[in-house]
Amino acid sequence: MESAPSGANPPADLESPLPPRPTAGDAVEGWPAGLIPNAGYCCIIPGMSKQKQPVTRAVRALRDAGIAFDGHPYTYVNGGGTRQFAQDTGVDEHLVIKTLIMEDEMASPMIVLMHGDREVSTKALARHLGVRQVRPCAPQVADRHSGYQVGGTAPLGTRRPMPVYCEAGIAELPRIYVNGGHRGYIVSLATADLLRLLQPQLVAMVQ
Repeated sequence: MESAPSGANPPADLESPLPPRPTAGDAVEGWPAGLIPNAGYCCIIPGMSKQKQPVTRAVRALRDAGIAFDGHPYTYVNGGGTRQFAQDTGVDEHLVIKTLIMEDEMASPMIVLMHGDREVSTKALARHLGVRQVRPCAPQVADRHSGYQVGGTAPLGTRRPMPVYCEAGIAELPRIYVNGGHRGYIVSLATADLLRLLQPQLVAMVQ
C-alpha cells in the first residue's frame, strides 16, 4: 500500500471534526451506568460511575443464599454508628439496624439486632433468656467472636456461629439496612429474607 505524500490533503471524510464529547443527557437506554455511547466516543461521565464495593463474608452469604440486596458505601466516621449512615443518605435511622455482639454472665456470646435509633434493654433480654445478666462484649472480644471489626459487624458470615436475638419490631418493617461486614458499607434487603436466613428469636427488648 502506498503512503500519502507528505503534505497531501487528507480525504474528505477525515476532514470533519469529531462531534462534541457527550454529556449525561446523551445516555442511551441499556448501557451500563456511567457509559455513554456517542458518535465513536464511549466515555464515563464524572459522578456516574459506581463506587467499588467490598466482597465480605456477609456479601458471600447473601449471594450463596440467592438473596437480592443493594450495597450502600458511605463515609465511615469512628463512633458515628447508624446515625452517620442515616445522615449521609437520608435514610430513616429506625430502618438502619445495628448488629451488637453481647454476652451473658458466663461469657456466652450472642448477636443482638436493634433499631439504630433505639437501645437494647439488656434486662428484658436477660429475662427472656433466663440468665442473670446480658452485657455488650468488649470491642476486642466482639471482634474475635464475629471476625469483623466493631463498626463493621454484620449479622451474617460471622467467624463463629452464635444465637441471634432480634428486636420484635424489626420484623414489622418491609425493608431494612444492616452492616455489610465492612466499615463504611451497608446493605439493604427485604426483612423477610434476612429473618429467613438468620432464623433469630424475636424479643421485645426496646429500652
